[in-house]
Amino acid sequence: MSNEKQVDPGRRGLMVATCAAGGVVGLATAGALVSTFQPSERAKAAGAPVEVDISDVAPGTMKVVEWRGKPVWILRRTPEMMASLAKNDDKVADPKSDKIYQLDMPAYAKNEERARAEHKEVLVVVGICSHLGCSPSSRFAAGAQPSLPDDWTGGFLCPCHGSTFDLSARVFKNKPAPTNLDVPRYMYLSDSRIVIGKDEKGEA
Repeated sequence: MSNEKQVDPGRRGLMVATCAAGGVVGLATAGALVSTFQPSERAKAAGAPVEVDISDVAPGTMKVVEWRGKPVWILRRTPEMMASLAKNDDKVADPKSDKIYQLDMPAYAKNEERARAEHKEVLVVVGICSHLGCSPSSRFAAGAQPSLPDDWTGGFLCPCHGSTFDLSARVFKNKPAPTNLDVPRYMYLSDSRIVIGKDEKGEA
């Protein structure tokens, strides 16, 4: 007979089962730990930054995403749209966004384009009217139209009370809306991806 100890098959099965159970518990614990680093749906709704792919936003078109439960417009303006802005400087109530806004206005939005210098053609604004919280609709085509002036150069119309905004979301003078639309903090990760709700100075 061999002098080697024989392992009871029953004990071997118990050891295998115990090791397997321990591995499952370890994986579950690691998974739970990793999940704590991911923003929850509640955190996202409360204002966690949102990453957006803007590669599909062609010139002259707008994409709408959600941040803090509000619509955020991402408009890629054409050269013609950009050229129209200067025509409105003396017609809008706050050309350089110097007033006090609901969101802290980023310094890079205090200009005619209300956009970051590296991509001046891309407008990022919260699509909520500063009057009573309605959501304006886009009226990008220039020219006379119902509820718009004959010299309309394109922009946005709030149908609730008639406030109008140009293609930088600047409110025209003598309208119910007291301020331009808010610009959230945002930054570019690449030419085709942005983060809304966060920039080099932190979160909004």
